[in-house]
Amino acid sequence: MATLSEIQALLGEPRFNWSDPAPWIELERELGIEFPSDFREIVDAYGSISVNGQLYLKHPAGHLLHSLGKNVREDLEFWREEDMAEFLPSPVGANPGELMPVASATTGEWIFLRVPDEPSSPWRVLVQELDSPAHTLHEMTFSEWLLAYLRGEDVTVCSRNVAPDRPFFEFLP
Repeated sequence: MATLSEIQALLGEPRFNWSDPAPWIELERELGIEFPSDFREIVDAYGSISVNGQLYLKHPAGHLLHSLGKNVREDLEFWREEDMAEFLPSPVGANPGELMPVASATTGEWIFLRVPDEPSSPWRVLVQELDSPAHTLHEMTFSEWLLAYLRGEDVTVCSRNVAPDRPFFEFLP
């Protein structure tokens, strides 16, 4: 699993550094899952941000416009609609094998965490391209996927053309 320090080396020093678990506990209780620790660690470090002006990550303690909880609830509703559900390889939700929407990109991709079939199995990342029925399951944790994205590797959402010099982040307004 990629480490926060590897991500910091490419993305820069985080300035949010959230330490109160209450927003996570409340959201996880509502959804019936416990988000993977690497995802929580990254979001706690950076908060609600735009990475490379392309990828949106949101924190559960974010204000209403940029709240992970608000976005997850809206995205679950959106992806449960009959005409949208057919674009995904499995249903959205918190059960084993289901997909939990956690991020999006300005280039039309949605990033999901695939709930593991077994509690001891790792979470995986699925990227769905909204402008087509294409989706890609990446056999990597969220931190590994984000690190690959920051390195400019093709993980369905490509950063080479939006951050040619080096990755960067900005707090969402």
